[in-house]
Amino acid sequence: CTVFRKEGVLVYQPLAALLRPETLDDVVGQEHILGKGAVLRRLIESGKIPNMVFYGPSGTGKTTVANIIAKQTLFKLNATTASTADIREITSQLDTFMAPNGVLLYLDEIQSFNKKQQQSLLEYIENGKITLIASTTENPYFYVFNAILSRSTVFEFKQITKEAALKAVERAVAFMEKRTGLKAVPENGVLDYIAGASGGDLRKSMNAIEVLFSAAVPQGDTLPLTMTDAIAVTQKSAM
Repeated sequence: CTVFRKEGVLVYQPLAALLRPETLDDVVGQEHILGKGAVLRRLIESGKIPNMVFYGPSGTGKTTVANIIAKQTLFKLNATTASTADIREITSQLDTFMAPNGVLLYLDEIQSFNKKQQQSLLEYIENGKITLIASTTENPYFYVFNAILSRSTVFEFKQITKEAALKAVERAVAFMEKRTGLKAVPENGVLDYIAGASGGDLRKSMNAIEVLFSAAVPQGDTLPLTMTDAIAVTQKSAM
């Protein structure tokens, strides 16, 4: 991870955050909606962003894609910790110099908002002052208010395959080699194991690589990555 100081406090930036893709071409998996010519990719490239709900397992790229869409213009709320007051804070900026043309709101874990909280967004979604990108790990047809669903396009993010996860793992290893100045020497099957043991969650894969590099003992200018250590730092997800 990267360590930096913010207001006198040491802040650790995880490897998963450091390697978060900045372009659609860097996103692994989700070819069905993000591959060349796929519908979500064409929408993003057109710049005409509708209200959308992303749903699927954790670590499959929902937040990453929202960040790529919005760049620096995105308001973010996590429904597990946000309140109605946070919504009021955003809506108070509508039609002001801070948001003259409305806002793009990314609402993570929307299923944690109750019906009243979700309804509070409806007026602004209806008049176009808020363009909503919501994400959820739950089935949106059970957890998202019907009136929001009817005004949104739903995209399913599927579990990352082992083959796709391996690309991200190899990228993480190359990044850590550059940072540490050490050449990684993984035992046969180690990277495959980490890619498969993540259960399709890339965040877990990145965490495993980061811990593996921290725990490994350098031998000269090389860093052995053993299967024993890989098993120890990786917890297989329940399928």
